[in-house]
Amino acid sequence: MELKATKRTVSGKGVQQLRKEGSMPAIVYGPKQEATAIEMPLREFTKTLEKAGESTVIQLSVDGKEYNVLIHEVDRDPVTDIPRHADFYAVQKGQKVEISVPIEFVGVAPAVKELNGNLVKALHEIEIEAEATNLPHSITVDVSVLNAIDSQILAGDITLPSGVTLVTDAEAVVVLIATANEEVEEPVTGPDMSAIGISEDRGKKEEEALPSEEA
Repeated sequence: MELKATKRTVSGKGVQQLRKEGSMPAIVYGPKQEATAIEMPLREFTKTLEKAGESTVIQLSVDGKEYNVLIHEVDRDPVTDIPRHADFYAVQKGQKVEISVPIEFVGVAPAVKELNGNLVKALHEIEIEAEATNLPHSITVDVSVLNAIDSQILAGDITLPSGVTLVTDAEAVVVLIATANEEVEEPVTGPDMSAIGISEDRGKKEEEALPSEEA
C-alpha cells in the first residue's frame, strides 16, 4: 500500500490555504528519521487510512524517497471529523513496536442465542508487540465459545498470530456474558404539585409574607 506526498514549505496561516486546496499537512519522523514536514492530497490519505488503519505499515513516498511508516496519530476537525493533520512514524526493518489493534468479534455466542444472555464487549482493542512489518490489521475473537452465563474471554485466551506478543494484561476481560435484565424498573415519581394548585413560586411568596422573627 503506497501513499505519495511532497515536502511542505508552508506553515501557520499557509496551512489553512493548503487545506482549502484539498491537501492535508503532515509530518514524518522516527528513530533514524529527522522530522520532516510534508503534505498530501486529503482524498488519498483518507482512502489509505480506511484500508490500513493505524496498525498496518504502508509505503510513504516523499518526492521519490521511500519510507515504511505507520499512521501514528490523526488530528480531526471536531465538527466535521475530517482529518486535519497526521503523524507518520517511520519504522526500520526488524524493529519491534507496541501498538493497539482493533478487535474483530466473530461467531454467535450460544449463551446469547439459547440462554437469552447479553454479550458485553469490555474491550474493543488490545495492545500488542511485534515487528513493524508483521503487525496484524486486527485481532479476531470468536465468541462462539461462550456457552454459559458469566462465561468470559480474557486477553490471555486470545490466540495471536506468530511473532505477535500480548502487552495488555492477560487477565483483562475482553468479552463476557451477562444475565439479561428483562424487568424494567419504573422510576418512582412524586405527586404532580401543579395538579393540586401548589407551585414553587407560590411557596416562596408565602414564605416572604411571613413576619420575620426577632431575636
